[in-house]
Amino acid sequence: MSQTYFDEEDHPELEHTEFDRLIRKGLSRRRFLQGSSAAAMGLFLAANPVARAVAAASESKLMGFKAVPASTRDTFEVPEGYVAEPLISWGDPILKGAPAFDESGLQDAAAQAGQFGDHTDGMSLFPLSEDRALLAVNNEYTNYDYLFAHQGKQKLSADEVKKAQAAHGVSIFEIRRNDKGHWEVNATSDYNRRITGYTPMEISGPAAGHDLMKTAADASGRLALGTLNNCANGETPWGTYLTCEENFHKYFASDQDEVEVHPRNKRYGLKAKNRDYQWYGHDERFDLAKHPNEANRFGWVVEIDPTAPASTPKKRTALGRFKHENAALTVDKSGHVVVYLGDDERGEHLYKFVSKNKYKPGDKAANRELLDEGTLYVAQFSAADGEIKGRGQWLELTHGKNGLTAENGFADQAEVLIFAREAATQVGATTMDRPEWVAVNPDGKSVCSTLTNNKNRGKADKQPVGGPNPRAENNYGQIVRWWPQDGDHTATAFDWDLFVIAGNPTVGEGLYKGSSNINADNMFNSPDGLAFDPDGRLWIQTDGNYSNEGEFAGMGNNQMLCADPLTGEIRRFATGPVACEITGMAFPPGQREVLIGVQHPGEGHVSHFPAGGNSKPRSTIMVVRREDGGIIGA
Repeated sequence: MSQTYFDEEDHPELEHTEFDRLIRKGLSRRRFLQGSSAAAMGLFLAANPVARAVAAASESKLMGFKAVPASTRDTFEVPEGYVAEPLISWGDPILKGAPAFDESGLQDAAAQAGQFGDHTDGMSLFPLSEDRALLAVNNEYTNYDYLFAHQGKQKLSADEVKKAQAAHGVSIFEIRRNDKGHWEVNATSDYNRRITGYTPMEISGPAAGHDLMKTAADASGRLALGTLNNCANGETPWGTYLTCEENFHKYFASDQDEVEVHPRNKRYGLKAKNRDYQWYGHDERFDLAKHPNEANRFGWVVEIDPTAPASTPKKRTALGRFKHENAALTVDKSGHVVVYLGDDERGEHLYKFVSKNKYKPGDKAANRELLDEGTLYVAQFSAADGEIKGRGQWLELTHGKNGLTAENGFADQAEVLIFAREAATQVGATTMDRPEWVAVNPDGKSVCSTLTNNKNRGKADKQPVGGPNPRAENNYGQIVRWWPQDGDHTATAFDWDLFVIAGNPTVGEGLYKGSSNINADNMFNSPDGLAFDPDGRLWIQTDGNYSNEGEFAGMGNNQMLCADPLTGEIRRFATGPVACEITGMAFPPGQREVLIGVQHPGEGHVSHFPAGGNSKPRSTIMVVRREDGGIIGA
């Protein structure tokens, strides 16, 4: 029996106390392990009429497609009755006058600045009409093996550094339906825009103007250049895009091996020897020895208005500085805006932000500063010994509270936010197995987050095994789910369980086999991307080990799966080409198509996706549609 949440209204036949005991409170670790055995499950169902009633109602009513098998091919595979076609690939022109992609790697920075950026990741779609929309897409990083003709094997020139910076950031462009009703890029639209590693940004919120944000080039501490390592995303009901800065530490370096790095910045991975990108040699901002505060200006959530190409993006410091994965925004029944945030590193934390002011539908001017004032919290999970469900609380990260005082090294609220990781440790937050994407169920009742993996779990004193992180040396990952108290997303208390524990039932033992909703036909590792569609299907994307060997035998390439949150059933929907990550998705209105990102095909291996032949592999957004025009997944 999988750990699944059921609505009592859907099952009035279940007596409340039995319902609460069996379902709402989840299963003990022992019962969970028993549930991974089909024989034990059969005995349990035969002996328990309540369990039989639940099982009878457990067949998915949301999913109607035939699952695809695992694949190691250099192709993008979708279910029978579906078609997948490329929409745009790295290097395709999106600005007027930009050249077409050149396989040689000799194009200059100006060319890349007018083309779709590299390593597509999180994305959001903003409809303009029934047949037109704007697509905002993160371009996380770039691979010098393919970006340059010399494959990064020689020292970069100033223009090559600029080209690498232009491959990063965000691409915003219009798509429209052609005569066949299929989506295509409109490369001449006035909305189209590239936001790169050197685009001017406004720093807003509590950390703006703080001494730790000031540099020689910006004495005000309010104007930054560029956004980097943009991983996943979010969007607001007032029509703006949220892009999230993740592994910013990789871009800072120095020729001096012994550079004084703020002790709290060491926790973000900053050190002098990060020299692979070589930016510091031609863009002095990234020289840690010369400009130690520049790194404090990265690691934020950036808000962009896609409908205003001349607008200045804003780094919203009230949402905290860490290695952001995505920003899952919901409007609570109280009217307050709540943003859930994951910090993607082993042993880091889950956060949420609650706005001070309330959302005003239709009043974009009033809403545009909602993310500058509010309260940041970090999650603490609790569970009885051996349990994989329990209670939790959100701990406030406000200066003067919970030990966040000058005596403990936090002079003011800006320091709490700039060094949010240290603040989270101070208040006693739970260390997690790499919190990545967060998704809010459209019914507003629950929230899910992928915990992608953690090889250090159980090895470090501060990363004990237990609660939502139940396995040592966790190479498979899991998805944690929580229910805010009384359905109130501003509440500080919640209940939680594990929706799925990824694993390999063909080679693993115990919890390494995975939860009972994992089998030989749907197994996967390292859940990463996560989103609900409007009908409530939960879509899971992976960025894990694709060796197809050992503990990963039978899993194949990275993939996208669909889950029914009510029944716990999971089916594989798509598989990607060799060595790619599947990341980012967007559903146009009507859900007749889904846009899916294929990042870094062939990285460290051989791929020619998507063009085939002897072409370079290129990160690509695929459009998937049903041949019969039906709803995706239904």
